[in-house]
Amino acid sequence: MKVTYNWLKDFVDIRISPEALADKLTLAGLEVVSLDKAADDFVFEIEITSNRPDWLSIYGVAREVASITGKKLRQRPSLALSGSKAEGTLKIQIADKKDCFYYCAKVIRGVSVNPSLAKISKRLELVGARPVNNIVDLTNYLLFETGQPMHAFDLDKLSLDEGIIIRRARGDEKIVTLDGIERKLDKDILVISDRLRPVAIAGVIGGKDTEVTDKTKNILLETAVFDPVLVRRMRKKLGLQSEAAYRFERGVDLSASKNVSLRCASLIAETACGKIAISKEAGKTNPSAKSIPLAVSAISRTLGVEIPAAKCKSILVSLGFTVQNKNGCLQVKVPGFRQDVKADVDLVEEIARIYGFGKIPSSLAKISPQAIVCDWRDKVSLLKEMLLGLGLNEAITYSLIDRDSLQKFGISVEPVAIRNPLSKEQEVLRPTVLPSLLRVVAVNLNQKQNQIGFFEIAEIFRSNERQDPVEEPVLAIALCGERSLLLEQGAIKDAFSMLHIKGILETVFSRLGIKGACFAAASTGEEDFIIQVSGQELGRVLSPAAVTLEAFQIKNRKVFLAQLDLAKLFALADKNKKFVPAPKYPGVTRDISFIVKDNISVSRIIEAISGLGQPLINARIVDYYRGKQIPKGFRALTVSCIYRLDDRTLTEEEVTPVQEKAVKLLVDGFGAKLR
Repeated sequence: MKVTYNWLKDFVDIRISPEALADKLTLAGLEVVSLDKAADDFVFEIEITSNRPDWLSIYGVAREVASITGKKLRQRPSLALSGSKAEGTLKIQIADKKDCFYYCAKVIRGVSVNPSLAKISKRLELVGARPVNNIVDLTNYLLFETGQPMHAFDLDKLSLDEGIIIRRARGDEKIVTLDGIERKLDKDILVISDRLRPVAIAGVIGGKDTEVTDKTKNILLETAVFDPVLVRRMRKKLGLQSEAAYRFERGVDLSASKNVSLRCASLIAETACGKIAISKEAGKTNPSAKSIPLAVSAISRTLGVEIPAAKCKSILVSLGFTVQNKNGCLQVKVPGFRQDVKADVDLVEEIARIYGFGKIPSSLAKISPQAIVCDWRDKVSLLKEMLLGLGLNEAITYSLIDRDSLQKFGISVEPVAIRNPLSKEQEVLRPTVLPSLLRVVAVNLNQKQNQIGFFEIAEIFRSNERQDPVEEPVLAIALCGERSLLLEQGAIKDAFSMLHIKGILETVFSRLGIKGACFAAASTGEEDFIIQVSGQELGRVLSPAAVTLEAFQIKNRKVFLAQLDLAKLFALADKNKKFVPAPKYPGVTRDISFIVKDNISVSRIIEAISGLGQPLINARIVDYYRGKQIPKGFRALTVSCIYRLDDRTLTEEEVTPVQEKAVKLLVDGFGAKLR
């Protein structure tokens, strides 16, 4: 949107430089992207947001200038038909008032078509419009000045014995538009028509057959308000863009249309020596104004700064609102050009941007630790921070998936089908996230990534014959490749294994305060585990078979996956954190390496050793191995035992008996063989 400095000065007594004005406009929300000097004027190019159609006019920007500079806005003239009475008859037929809210037609006879005044032509050129003649230029001039599109027809080229008709086009109709292109029309296109044919595409562009030329003697001036959504759809369908469509599809001020039409007709009659012969209108002519109560206390509460009620009222009045102050509550009447203002928070925003965001001090919110409530969103954010800190990246995949992927992954559950799927790849709601994560792993492998670690927190869906599908939040994790460890001796490669994904989950459990989690071997695969807490299944950890991975274009690689029920995970979390001082005395670490049968649960081993009590405070698995040196059906483990007391340093004589008990427990209780 382009506006000129001198044009703005027609409505506001501006006393600051164009550069200073550009800064003030930008700080108030009208971002000035460029400021260029042109002859004896300056041209501002302003980025207008889609919710502010009132800024798509010189007068609308002038209103903002008046408000931010504290100057008075000069009002547009309020006109009435004067002199010769507007006489004659003209029908206006609106087929559907949802398509056209308001239509006004004025017949002006005896006009003389000539070049426009130099001032009008120059201003139009500065804002990017091409001067045509005094009739067309006036409609364009007022479009840029007021934001109301208008169109002038050559009256003598219209067949108006049935009047002007605003209707949808018929399937066999065509029109040659002002750009000289013949366009086919259909029922989705709203047209302005006479008895014989369409003469304009409503709100977008006029027809070539009825344009105003230097031979025109009588004109019909059209002013209307069309449905913004319909205009946007027509413009996209026809591949057209025009200044009129740009404004109609964002919303035109219905309350000002009548006066703008009268002003344009009066200027044409005055400058082109014409006479207003007929003036007719149809549709909604008196739009109702919205009134919003705004408590002064709500302003300070929202902005965090005290702004006097008088100042708030002054700002709103300067922006065109009508305000009454009643016992600390501002009753604000919203003008027709502010279609974006719907609630009191919108009014607070208006006050804030004119008052100046820079005047609002920054401060930390006052919080009370006792008042903190850890809701679902907070828990999810906390979990994401944990997983990101553990080196994983977040993935976001579609909730829709194809049946083929589920079949390749070995999912036999009948998924929830989509009645009208957009494609075969998105035909069902996923009952698990893991196939989607496998696709992510495959894409990253194709991009030569070798350290792949992803997590996703999402919904899965299960069918329910009696009611709507059941949504279940889950956490899914995928690891593949190897990670690089930077040590003193240099970087080493550490291939991901089942222990890595187990370690990630154990860290999450620890930070969430979940105790007693165990990984029990599942019957589905050699490296598949069920995660249990107090006998309750929380999820699964698995490594898909090579044939499954190949179906997802993953070859000669191992992928480790996990999926947990998020609702159960958060239900088991302990929010009560207890902090204890670091140990005062050092601990003693002793390792036990042994071979044990595969079917013996590691969690049972750790639980048994931990039951020996003090001075043993912790036992954990630090090494796991299967290979040629280990008999088939067995695995090699190393348990690290940590001994410590709070009141003194342990001696060797105190540690050795407990360590020997642990060894005996492994040998006698679990049939272990020491290495």
